[in-house]
Amino acid sequence: MKKVFCLIFIVLSTSFWAVSNAQTAKQTNNPKTTTRWTAEKANEWYAHKGWLRGCNFIPSTAINQLEMWQAESFDTATINRELGWAQSIGLNVMRVFLHHLAWEVDPKGFKNRMEQYLAIANKHKIATVFVFFDDCWNPTYKAGKQPDPKPGIHNSGWVRDPGDLGKDETIYPLLHNYVKDILSHFAKDKRIALWDLYNEPGNSSYGNKSMPLLKNVFQWAREVNPSQPLSAGVWSKELTDLNKFQLEASDVITYHNYNDEIQHKAAIDTLKKYGRPLICTEYMARKHKSRFDNIMPLLKAENIVAINWGLVEGKTNTKYAWDEPTPDGSEPKLWFHEIFRKDGKPYKEEEVRIIKQLTGK
Repeated sequence: MKKVFCLIFIVLSTSFWAVSNAQTAKQTNNPKTTTRWTAEKANEWYAHKGWLRGCNFIPSTAINQLEMWQAESFDTATINRELGWAQSIGLNVMRVFLHHLAWEVDPKGFKNRMEQYLAIANKHKIATVFVFFDDCWNPTYKAGKQPDPKPGIHNSGWVRDPGDLGKDETIYPLLHNYVKDILSHFAKDKRIALWDLYNEPGNSSYGNKSMPLLKNVFQWAREVNPSQPLSAGVWSKELTDLNKFQLEASDVITYHNYNDEIQHKAAIDTLKKYGRPLICTEYMARKHKSRFDNIMPLLKAENIVAINWGLVEGKTNTKYAWDEPTPDGSEPKLWFHEIFRKDGKPYKEEEVRIIKQLTGK
């Protein structure tokens, strides 16, 4: 999930990433804080998962995380219908973004809606990866009715979490309570595959300003010590300090890559050196030659979780490219993301055929 100027290039030099597989995140002074999983534990966990493949998911009726999770716009009918389409082509995992403001307004109701989502997903035999924080797109947000999409603008209404507020540590007690409340409630929930603690830390020109929150969210999560693994994905080779921390703190290695199969394979070969399961939490941007026909078979062959961006075209407008706005809102010549149209018909029948072939459907 990128700003127009933030294309992903995760082809990183071997020498830069040469850290020991045995490295673990340092313990804090809190005696209840655990360290990250050993590589052995992470690989044992992964061995029982089978090949997970799916999408970053938000229902087509929601423009952002708040519209998805707030009580007045939580749309179980659309969620059920669209996850049914995912199941029909053999997808079995969804990556879903949360937002602390929806919890702050209504903690009990927020958790109840998470429970409802998980029940629907589980009915469709779909596991869930929940995402806590996010440095992408709009810096400001408010509870209540969300804005309408700007025609032809990719992710025009998506909001960061906590955005600029996260650079002020006075909000940390609130965020701490949020993370621990959610993790404690769902700590042993087998419907959840993974906790993705922070999406693209350092994006939106934050750089190392995101490091304090990144370190804290790992500490807060370790205090709960959920049964599911913790991670935060690497996404830009320029953010060397953040990357180093993320790779040393995560139980399993998550990453984003929107490049072609040659560059993507090079990134895989580099990240394999950590000896931990690999999970691609974002790929598939047709314009950049990251497609289902060339990347999904690669990820399956390498036994890497394959989570592309987008399931159904909708209010996020992510069928439009990051850097190609279409102000009149007309159909783009080539969809950037998404698999299905709003009526459930595939954007490209051939793509769905390939997906179903790979998933055994």
